Amino acid sequence: MMRKERYYEIMRKIEHLKTYKRELIESSNFIKVEKYLCELNNGCAIKREKIMKGGKDGSAAIILPITETGEILLAIEPRVFTRTTVGMGFPAGYIEEGEDPISAAKRELLEETGYEAGIIKEVGCFYQDEGCSSAKNHYFYAYNCKKIKEQSLDKGEFIEYILVSKEELDWLYNRGFITGLNSAYIYEKTKQRIKKRGK
Repeated sequence: MMRKERYYEIMRKIEHLKTYKRELIESSNFIKVEKYLCELNNGCAIKREKIMKGGKDGSAAIILPITETGEILLAIEPRVFTRTTVGMGFPAGYIEEGEDPISAAKRELLEETGYEAGIIKEVGCFYQDEGCSSAKNHYFYAYNCKKIKEQSLDKGEFIEYILVSKEELDWLYNRGFITGLNSAYIYEKTKQRIKKRGK
């Protein structure tokens, strides 16, 4: 069940971050494609292309955070190529060069929300697209999260966050507000844990 005031708060945040115009201004240097000729043990050779993001593989950390009071943090941000142009999901971000996934998860959570993870555990790790990328997504469940500072977003990054109850999270998920595969996966993987911690 979603409280009426929470629903309106979410809708205000979504409306605030919607795209009203999209215009191609130039091709980006952020995403590049490398071409490879790969020789197989069976004597055959295949051509493959590999996606690079900012000169790195684009591995990422995705975090489902629960606060000390049992509320769940959701991020709302522009996703300009989706139908609604705004996405709702869990905090996430790229793993930096030389950074381990758990450190990246803690850093991204703190930067995007100002919350520090109390206890954090990895619950899965999968390739983003093993046909054309070496990037892996690492999924984390964090609880006893505590607000210790304000957001510190990168230039060009616009993220609003909202605290919801377990019931409100279920309501949003079941009504299609959370549409990204990464957030859907971590939700499905940890929903039983959320229920236990919420008791």
